[in-house]
Amino acid sequence: MTVANSKTDSNPTTALYQPFLDAAIARLELRLDLSPYPIPAGFESKSAVTGKGKRETAVQTTSYAFASPKLRQIRAAHVQGGAALQVLNFVIFPRLSYDLPFFGADLVTLPGGHLIALDMQPLFRDRPSYQAQYTEPILPIFEKHRAELSWGGDFPEEAREFFSPAFLWTRPSETSVVETQVFNAFIDYLDAYLDFVEQAQPVQDAQRLAEIEQAQLRYIRYRAEKDPARGMFTRFYGPEWTEAYIHGFLFDLEQQLQAA
Repeated sequence: MTVANSKTDSNPTTALYQPFLDAAIARLELRLDLSPYPIPAGFESKSAVTGKGKRETAVQTTSYAFASPKLRQIRAAHVQGGAALQVLNFVIFPRLSYDLPFFGADLVTLPGGHLIALDMQPLFRDRPSYQAQYTEPILPIFEKHRAELSWGGDFPEEAREFFSPAFLWTRPSETSVVETQVFNAFIDYLDAYLDFVEQAQPVQDAQRLAEIEQAQLRYIRYRAEKDPARGMFTRFYGPEWTEAYIHGFLFDLEQQLQAA
């Protein structure tokens, strides 16, 4: 399985997150039995032109999606808009028969700087046994990278239940830090997540399966409602495409269950 559009621009800032995407897919191919995940027509790639005169910039959004026996959807949205706009949103959704957390990486570069969020977002944040299984093993990774990447500041109180104690949230000012320290953290978190996937066993208990489905839906609904990219996509591609993309690709579980 090859990666489209993987050529790195001569200016590293204008293809800042391509190495992250390339490395992630290479690891997925190495460690998982990957299959394609269907991307609805019209979402594979979308382009627009923003600004006027000397500020005119082409923006390209490219979507990638895979699945594996234990992972329902592995997907990425890669937005490239020159030096002023680079985004990689990379999320892994487990199948509903596993109690795995979500893997989430939001890597954003705007004119004002870089916004970086990495986590294994828990299904059940308030359950000590769940935290012992999925958070405590990665706390050393979190502490290692937190020493180099300072805390990014407050985030909404309502979002806290969807993040783990190993949530790495930082706003580095230098691109070189993103290319090195943030990249290393991304790889460490992804490798640790794939370790969890390898060890995961399917849940058999009907009540636990129902709880997993409800926890996934709660997360999906929150992320779809609060997606910070909504304004950006609406500005580039219009509200109709944006809402269809958010609900029909980025956070599609509800639609998938309704169609089943």
